[in-house]
Amino acid sequence: MRHLMNSDETTLTTPTSRDDHVGGLPRVLADDAAFEAWYQRTVPRVFSYLLARSGDADLAEELCQETYLAAIAQRARYDGRSDTVVWLCGIARHKLADHFRRLERVDRRRFHLEVREITLGSSPSPDPMTDRLAIAVALRSLPPLQRAMLTFVALDGLSVAEAGRLIGKSHPAAQSILFRAREAFRQAYREDGAS
Repeated sequence: MRHLMNSDETTLTTPTSRDDHVGGLPRVLADDAAFEAWYQRTVPRVFSYLLARSGDADLAEELCQETYLAAIAQRARYDGRSDTVVWLCGIARHKLADHFRRLERVDRRRFHLEVREITLGSSPSPDPMTDRLAIAVALRSLPPLQRAMLTFVALDGLSVAEAGRLIGKSHPAAQSILFRAREAFRQAYREDGAS
């Protein structure tokens, strides 16, 4: 992907051609030269979309590759009602959501392993450092979305609506995530013996 970003700068603003639409996309995918031109024209915009949302160039590159593989596999679903870049970015959005779900599962597994390794003392220590550690452990135990909501609202002082927009959730969904985050945090903090 990075080697493609060195190509002519005009590819960032050149709209896709009408040939990409119904009847044209199968031809583009069947012809190597047409595919290469289409790919060179669309990949900077798809990559930029992913990079802006992930903040990680390596991840954006990986998800961009997955996006194009899925687009080729799902080419029959492209109905031509939108520009192919819009269609590709829709696929990319799903790939990014899949990534966040995988990340949440990994975090959940890691949390279960950490909980097993934590040995609780017989009595909680009044030491402020111990309390900070218990807070950090409890916060780290939350799933990524819950951790994000609690951090944005409790630590950054954002409103629930603002925090929800940051993580791509509606206001009611954000409220629900925050409620679950607070409950999970309280329970994890109590279990760590710091209550």
